[in-house]
Amino acid sequence: MATIKDVAKLAGVSVSTVSRVLNGSGYVDKTTEERVLSSIRSLNYQPNRIARSLVTRKTKTIGLILPDITNPFFPEVVRGAEDEAHKRGYNIILCNSDWDEEKEQVYLSVLQQQCVDGVILVGTKLSESYLVSIAATFPPIVVIDRTIALDMHSISSNNIQGAYAATGHLLAQGCRIIGHISGPEQSVSARQRMQGYRQALDEAGIPFLPELVVGGDYRMTTGKAAAAELLRRSPQLEGIFCANDLMAIGALEQLREASFRVPRDVAVVGYDGIAMSRYVYPPLTTVVQPTYRMGERAIQLLFDSIERNQPEFQHIELEPLLEIRKSSTRRACDENASRSRHR
Repeated sequence: MATIKDVAKLAGVSVSTVSRVLNGSGYVDKTTEERVLSSIRSLNYQPNRIARSLVTRKTKTIGLILPDITNPFFPEVVRGAEDEAHKRGYNIILCNSDWDEEKEQVYLSVLQQQCVDGVILVGTKLSESYLVSIAATFPPIVVIDRTIALDMHSISSNNIQGAYAATGHLLAQGCRIIGHISGPEQSVSARQRMQGYRQALDEAGIPFLPELVVGGDYRMTTGKAAAAELLRRSPQLEGIFCANDLMAIGALEQLREASFRVPRDVAVVGYDGIAMSRYVYPPLTTVVQPTYRMGERAIQLLFDSIERNQPEFQHIELEPLLEIRKSSTRRACDENASRSRHR
């Protein structure tokens, strides 16, 4: 394998000049820089990352911890982060915590030992007190999918607004008995979506009924079981707002098995905007989160902290968008039925 000395010899420069070109530090004139880069390409020189990190104190790696790699919401965040990291010459180390707080803490320790330059926590369950305790000794951290009032970057979407829009849409379709399949109790975003649901009901003059809320864990199986429980508690159910798309898809399956017509009998709205929500039957109305943008923006914030040493923390809230599809358009069903009767 070629060494840095080989590159210097071929380019006719000193080893320190090659080092400055590789690290982007110090002045090197354009002609010399081009000669060094040409020599690197000719020799297929690969810098020793370990040796380089000892000098630069940077490993060009970012740790990313997410709670469930099987949930399609999270890979889209990872894709945004990975694409942006690649552009900037960084690599991603991916960790899956299985919604386990202890596992998150173990991974944080591992990433610290690996000397990562920054960490992205997606949907973390870690307490604010724990995050405060590690902030001083840890590389820069960005928290995604959670509103947080700490000295670290955070990126979230407006969960209250999104849930309010989803529930308001069901109300506009004539639904008055609206159930909610909520996310995990420990999830801040799940609690915010519950808040938006309750706010929409309250403004419509509809009392909040605890029996119309069934908890889930963001998986299809719990969405299906929760829908069955809602139908048992309230056979006259007219609409269901689910805290994520996977649970909404499970709810659609349960309604189909129980011979309910969607949306004529029961309208369904999900949350997240995952790709498969377009391809279920009927296509799922959902609150679309800017997931790719969240991952992309997280890397940009880390880059500012790592490379530009910008200490000012940003708390970014992106806007979700309600995308209306056939799983919730009851009025269209009523209009079609009315036209059929008058033929």
